[in-house]
Amino acid sequence: MRVLVVEDDEIAAEYVRKGLMEEGHVVDLAPDGEIGLEMAKAADYDAVILDRMLPKRDGLSVLSAMREDGDATPVLILSALGEVDHRVEGLRAGGDDYLAKPYSFTELLARVEAIGRRSDPTAAVTKLKVADLEMDLLARTVTRAGQNILLQPREFRLLECLMRHAGRVVTRTMLLEKVWDYHFDPQTNVIDVHISRLRAKIDKEFESPLLHTVRGAGYRLQH
Repeated sequence: MRVLVVEDDEIAAEYVRKGLMEEGHVVDLAPDGEIGLEMAKAADYDAVILDRMLPKRDGLSVLSAMREDGDATPVLILSALGEVDHRVEGLRAGGDDYLAKPYSFTELLARVEAIGRRSDPTAAVTKLKVADLEMDLLARTVTRAGQNILLQPREFRLLECLMRHAGRVVTRTMLLEKVWDYHFDPQTNVIDVHISRLRAKIDKEFESPLLHTVRGAGYRLQH
């Protein structure tokens, strides 16, 4: 997912950014409410993590402006104000979820991924399968013929993209946009390197290859 984090505490923002990126997500940071609202308007995000107490423009004001503009991006509100009345106020302002500080990153991650799935009908699927290759999106596990396959976060996102488009050619441009959030080709071999690593993990020890290179077009995952 591509996530916007609007948080004025630099240490807290970096903590969230690093944790989400380690899980394979793309993260943009905004240090105050005004910049956060501008960024939310300028790009398509799968989820927004919005601190409630922000300089220049408070979180609920940002949220209200987003909703008035017709922006339905799922928003998780973070706040030190954790009383029931505060949570109700945040949800009534258009928030999809509300998490009081201090919080555990594990819970934050689970909540962000949950609201992200709500906004993407294709993400409602929690398990993917191609031949004997299976992926559990909630447990974040991959197996082939019953054997566990350990993937790095970026490899997991790459395989998820290929499995969601199983049997169809996935172009380099599609992979750059969906897995790396690049809207241009940086002219690097980043895709080739990750495809090679992924192929070694899901195909090398098995009889039938699943990951195929379609010369001049891209890649296809199929039996």
